[in-house]
Amino acid sequence: MSAIAKNHDYHMVEPSPWPFVMSVSLLVFAIGAVSWMHHWTPWIFFIGLVGVLYSFYMWWADVVKEANNGVDHTPVVQMHHRYGMMLFIASEVMFFVAWFWAYFDGFFRFDDVEQYARVAATGGHWPPVGVELFDPFHLPLFNTLILLTSGTTVTWAHHALLEGDRKGLRWGLALTIALGVLFSTVQAIEYSEAAFSFAGNMYGATFFMATGFHGFHVLIGTIFLAVCLIRAERGDFTPERHLGFEFAAWYWHFVDVVWLFLFASVYIWGSWGVALNH
Repeated sequence: MSAIAKNHDYHMVEPSPWPFVMSVSLLVFAIGAVSWMHHWTPWIFFIGLVGVLYSFYMWWADVVKEANNGVDHTPVVQMHHRYGMMLFIASEVMFFVAWFWAYFDGFFRFDDVEQYARVAATGGHWPPVGVELFDPFHLPLFNTLILLTSGTTVTWAHHALLEGDRKGLRWGLALTIALGVLFSTVQAIEYSEAAFSFAGNMYGATFFMATGFHGFHVLIGTIFLAVCLIRAERGDFTPERHLGFEFAAWYWHFVDVVWLFLFASVYIWGSWGVALNH
């Protein structure tokens, strides 16, 4: 056994069925989505969705076990995990850049001859004539304050963990999760009161894609933090080893920053001089 003992700082992953199961589940998920869009049965989609969620759970459960055994996640491995998370967040930044680009492509003035398709779609105005926008200093401002507050509570939880304050860690996480749920609730209320829809104009499409995908990221971040709270209750994190929580905090701060850009550009700047929905 000593001849094959680990004598390096890298984590050699054990054989796992979850990459294969995830691949098959994603294939079923995609086929089901297409079939549902063509008004066939939705059950293929939901079967694939269950497979994806189950694969997520089991795969990440294995990662949690590796993180807790004190052997696999060496300092070198942790450094590589951080690089991976940085690259993931960078890819997410570029994802949102695409939606901001689409929004500002319609926002800025354009030439009537070269951009005739956009003029036909918007009437030569941005937002299109007749589109009544949200008052940015009503529910959007309230949601901004919610997310800014949640950024402070997750930072409180992080510092409490570093200082060995388990109670502060739990309270900080619980408050951040509650604020995330509140944000999603307020956004749902806002959407229900929208005076425009996704279909019919470029403004509605870009608005709902940008803010909707951000809302989806808030939901994912809330689940991420809820898992961290469960792990904290189990005593998984220590001041020296808490990558899972650290990544959740990074992700949540990313969600905060994206919302600030959305609030400033889409809600405030985009509503200057136009009719508002009060």
